[in-house]
Amino acid sequence: MRWKGRRESDNFEDRRGMSGRGLAVGGGIGAIVIALIVSFLGGDPGQVLQQLQTAAPQQEQPVEISEEEKELTSFVRTVLASTEDVWSHLFEQEGAAYQTPTLVVFRDQTATECGAGMTAMGPFYCPADQKLFIDLSFNDELKNRFGAPGEFAMAYVIAHEVGHHIQHLNGTMNKVQQMRTRLSEKEYNKLSVKLELQADFLAGVWAHHANKLEQLLEEGDIEAGLQAANAIGDDKLQMQAQGQIVPDAFTHGTSAQRVYWFKKGYQTGDVNQGDTFNNDR
Repeated sequence: MRWKGRRESDNFEDRRGMSGRGLAVGGGIGAIVIALIVSFLGGDPGQVLQQLQTAAPQQEQPVEISEEEKELTSFVRTVLASTEDVWSHLFEQEGAAYQTPTLVVFRDQTATECGAGMTAMGPFYCPADQKLFIDLSFNDELKNRFGAPGEFAMAYVIAHEVGHHIQHLNGTMNKVQQMRTRLSEKEYNKLSVKLELQADFLAGVWAHHANKLEQLLEEGDIEAGLQAANAIGDDKLQMQAQGQIVPDAFTHGTSAQRVYWFKKGYQTGDVNQGDTFNNDR
């Protein structure tokens, strides 16, 4: 990616020097296990996080940041700035103003308006405070656990979470949450999949316009994004974790679905073609 020397977003909060020791878990070990299963690439973790008590008051402590992590910090801030530019442009075309989210970088655990956030949950978006949360160690997870190396794999993760922010702004996320109490777990999981696939599509839309407006991408970048989308499908994760696939428990979509919708967003760049809720793909 051609990112060095570009604008870095100021909508950034660094909590790596904050300690949240004393985190109390209200939902028991079951809540943590569920969180680990459903929260790869985050999405909206609110339903799981609400089972956890907010972290104890955080205290600032000295923190060491390697040169590699400093560069990664600059990278994610630059990607966030690119999403700001793209979505501001697209919202302006519709006569609206884009409300930018904040990116929070933390280590181990942190307090959010959705409850307690933990590294094990992966990157996530909290609609209650309109913030994206990420422990940058997830970059190593992408490379070493999911086999998705390359800068654009991490950019895809950020763009996916920003996609959830777009869903929050346009009311889609709220509509889905309101239906939770009216549906069985099986039926709600289907809606969750649709929500996640649309966030993948919106990540693709960002990539399309980032390349068109900023010439941000280089050869191989989109392939890296597709590789990341393929690596974190529910079917692959379930097979790795339990040796079998349980479609009724899908919350993010299969590898093929995630690749399809990201690719469609990138190829079309048209937000109007991302109605995953009325599409069987």
